[in-house]
Amino acid sequence: MNGQLKIFSGSANADLTREICADIGCQMGDCTISRFSDGELRIKINENIRGADVFMVQPTFAPADHLMELLILIDAARRASARRITAVIPYFGYSRQERKDQPRVPISAKLVANLITTAGAGRVLTLDLHAEAIQGFFDIPVDHLYSGPVLFKHFNSLGTENFVVVAPDTGGANRARAFAKRLGDIPLAFIDKRRPGPNRVEIMNVIGDVQGKHCLIVDDIMDTARTITEVAGVIKGKGAEDIYACASHAVLSGNAIENIRNSPLKEVVVTNTIPLPPSKRIDKIKVLSIAKLLGEAINRIHKEESVSSLFE
Repeated sequence: MNGQLKIFSGSANADLTREICADIGCQMGDCTISRFSDGELRIKINENIRGADVFMVQPTFAPADHLMELLILIDAARRASARRITAVIPYFGYSRQERKDQPRVPISAKLVANLITTAGAGRVLTLDLHAEAIQGFFDIPVDHLYSGPVLFKHFNSLGTENFVVVAPDTGGANRARAFAKRLGDIPLAFIDKRRPGPNRVEIMNVIGDVQGKHCLIVDDIMDTARTITEVAGVIKGKGAEDIYACASHAVLSGNAIENIRNSPLKEVVVTNTIPLPPSKRIDKIKVLSIAKLLGEAINRIHKEESVSSLFE
């Protein structure tokens, strides 16, 4: 045991933190997050955390202030003599920049990992990293969760007869394969595509049989939703019936909502790692909560129990 359990929230997704605390049965920690007149962050922890086991919950989606807020919260807890600090990052920003794929570009995910460690985090709890190798960027323990159990439960409730799981690219093959297996070893299809530039996708071919099938397109991050909607259009042209899509992280930037609204997608299922404002809550989008999953993981880390057994 690592002292009294304390859970604090940054401003990025306080509703999720409140859900986590309600599930565990504890009060959310008291801290003040304000700004100076120039916009500079000012943070104060308003209760004693000396010797406590502290969890800071903050997804780091844009803008960069969310990341900065997490770093300052961690530093404040370290200077307040917390026994252990765990950064709970439901969505790990900059995870798509995890390798040097061109000359003179940074490995931004590694930089962020360094910043979190230097700030004073002793552990990281995150969910559905874009690349699992990012766990190795940290020199502290990382507990990597998967939103799969939450998503599997939803799609199993629909019935998966005559379903095909579709990977939108070869990079998502393992993710799609795991989904297909957990949904009852249903068939797989793959999209062969080329990406000529950022947020530009050229669909090439469908590998697998989607004719007369209900299709589930599986991805981890849904940003502009262009990939998902173009894939939906292609497989609809190949004779697919109802088309669903799911993703762990609903970034939904740019024209994402219009892309989804005007697509042949019947339903898009996402989790609440990133809060979805009312302006983006259209009928086609269903949001599932991962608060119970994160709450159980936090409880197990606090009690020094296995986290991996959550997925066995």
